[in-house]
Amino acid sequence: MSPTTVPVTIRDARDSDVPAITAIYNHLVRHSTAVWDETLVDHANRSEWLAARHSAGFPVIVAVDPAGGLVGYASYGEWRARSGYRRTVEHTVHVRDDRRGGGLGEALLHALIERARMQGRHAMIAGIEAGNLASIRLHRKLGFVEVGQFREVGTKFGAWLDLMCMQLTLDGETTPPA
Repeated sequence: MSPTTVPVTIRDARDSDVPAITAIYNHLVRHSTAVWDETLVDHANRSEWLAARHSAGFPVIVAVDPAGGLVGYASYGEWRARSGYRRTVEHTVHVRDDRRGGGLGEALLHALIERARMQGRHAMIAGIEAGNLASIRLHRKLGFVEVGQFREVGTKFGAWLDLMCMQLTLDGETTPPA
């Protein structure tokens, strides 16, 4: 059965999801430039991350396949620390390696966008390694626009990495609320 035909449930993450979230994250640390980290994390680290997101009011959602368990997760959080940025969030979407390309990333990102709209967020930012064309295409498909690129701001696997910045405006407000 292809990844697109397997039914998945998207739901809020639970503490019991931490091992699978940790495994997906660590796989990206080891094998990809989707995460610009070179240090593996442990269960305690991801538990603290999940608790911090929840306590700050930010969602963490997961895609669960009844046959294959947790196959992806997504979240957003503060984009910058100053109060003037409070209506802007930066997101992350990660899909288990064996399930990429089947629409799970799109489903998770779509659900995350809806959560941000429900929370009254105005803008969502994506920071994507500029060579990750699949992620850039996905973001364009969902309405994100390219707003800039930072050259050689990261490094991993012995190479400089460029950061593509994309943005989605979530509402039609032309004037921010008081």
